[in-house]
Amino acid sequence: MVVAGRGRRGQGEQTREDILAAAEALLLASASEEEVSVRAVADAVGVTPPAIYRHFPDKAHLIFEVCTRQFSRLGDEVAAVASPDADPLNTLAEIARAYATFGLANPEHYRIMFMGHADHTPELYADERVLETGAFGVVIAVLQEAIDTGRVRPELTDAEQLAYAMWAGIHGVVSLAVAKPNLPAPPLAERIETMVEVLVQGIRRG
Repeated sequence: MVVAGRGRRGQGEQTREDILAAAEALLLASASEEEVSVRAVADAVGVTPPAIYRHFPDKAHLIFEVCTRQFSRLGDEVAAVASPDADPLNTLAEIARAYATFGLANPEHYRIMFMGHADHTPELYADERVLETGAFGVVIAVLQEAIDTGRVRPELTDAEQLAYAMWAGIHGVVSLAVAKPNLPAPPLAERIETMVEVLVQGIRRG
């Protein structure tokens, strides 16, 4: 009986993983949240729609779980960039570039996570949980190092406040590119580099 119970739990976990993988594939293929229906996910996995609801309360929870997993990879990429031996300001520039590259490579994930209305966000994925993400914590730590080593203008002493400001800047470039991909503007790579320059040089101690 114990062995059978374990098997059922293992099978359930595998089904949940299959559901997430199918939803991820549909989201990437369609680049549209609207195209990822519960029925389409169920058909891709080979189960009935009620089976999806045994693992996720509704479509919103399913989609946000897919996006959250993708953004955990961003945390890994940011952590990999943050070398303890590097100039912290150079590290901040590399993190900003990595963030922009990730957001532009995953536009629908980015739109869902950071450009949707708060009322449409499941409580489990509430906005305040952004502070718990690895990427944001890394940026604060790097900024604190820059402050402690005198690399930042002396009047700028709050690492968390600076992290929000820098995030807002690079988010502006990414969100405009996601929302308005055909907006007349300089080449996207140039816009990213200009923003990185503005952000880093704006806090650099002269």
